[in-house]
Amino acid sequence: MLIQTQRLTLVEQVAAQIQEKIETNEWQIGMRIPPEPELMEQLHVSRNTLREAIRALTYAGLLKTRQGDGTYVCSSSVLGAVIEKVIQHTDRLESLEVRYALEREAAALAALRRSEEDLEAIRSCLEKCRQAASEQDVKAYAHWDVEFHKTVMASAHNQLMSNLYNHISEAMHNTILEAAESEHPEVYQESHERLYQALVHQDRQQAEEAVRSYIDKARASSSEKNLKIT
Repeated sequence: MLIQTQRLTLVEQVAAQIQEKIETNEWQIGMRIPPEPELMEQLHVSRNTLREAIRALTYAGLLKTRQGDGTYVCSSSVLGAVIEKVIQHTDRLESLEVRYALEREAAALAALRRSEEDLEAIRSCLEKCRQAASEQDVKAYAHWDVEFHKTVMASAHNQLMSNLYNHISEAMHNTILEAAESEHPEVYQESHERLYQALVHQDRQQAEEAVRSYIDKARASSSEKNLKIT
């Protein structure tokens, strides 16, 4: 039996428009969205309607309100927000296992499919990582480390895999930042460079081996931290 369709409420329409701006990257993660008066004028809605829409998107994990400061974008999609909540309550070693599965396959595919433009983008990320490490800028290093892996993933030219990984990488950014703050980030530079060279020479086996190398380093680091805690 078919159920009669229902029209979206005004609050749902406003929420949908804001969500579209976020998911199309017009409003990026970390950006403060326009103030209430400006949004009310653009959307032609009341303050109560706008606040209800923002409250719904905050609950969904797309927005975060800072008292006295404004409302910020904190995830690029509802899926990303859900994944972030799951990863926050997931053991780090389990997260590394998921990373290994995705990044190993992406590296293997990228070795076969990468373009010259892909290689240039990967090399640029490596150089930014190296510069941040030399300047001991852990926040910049964590950012470019994530971008390096996302760019390798994009070089596999599998859109579904890339979209999924982008959501995971958003959630794992804090984990990578913590690792960079507690150890020398240079320990991963050699394996990242080997991965890049494997992609240059389209060597699938060496690409997979490079991924295994840096994931093993991360696993060892996690195990040492667990031992210290216990």
